[in-house]
Amino acid sequence: MQFVQTGEPIAVVLGVALIVLPLLAAWGIWRELQFGMRSQLLVERLGAEGALDLGLPVRPSGRADRAAADAAFPRFREAVEAEPESWRAWMRLGLAYDAAGDRRRARRAVRTAIELERTRR
Repeated sequence: MQFVQTGEPIAVVLGVALIVLPLLAAWGIWRELQFGMRSQLLVERLGAEGALDLGLPVRPSGRADRAAADAAFPRFREAVEAEPESWRAWMRLGLAYDAAGDRRRARRAVRTAIELERTRR
């Protein structure tokens, strides 16, 4: 607040940034926590329904084999195209994207699954 009260343009900008940036950081952290909690709930629901297994071979580390994930990917895309309103299909597509190493598309598909599941409630 002292920076803002000085009246100097650079100090005012710095003071405003010091007020706004922590708020933006807190908002971003909250959004990530919400995403993590909601996606975890959907994964647990898929697991309880027995629909979590993607049928992909895994490496000793437990991660899916990328080549196999790339080869099986069209199956998950076709499931979403057949049922675009199914959060389960979108969630499995997100998991397939993740197994193939495409994190950006995986997050987008999981966000779609979260929104679809929330609107169905």
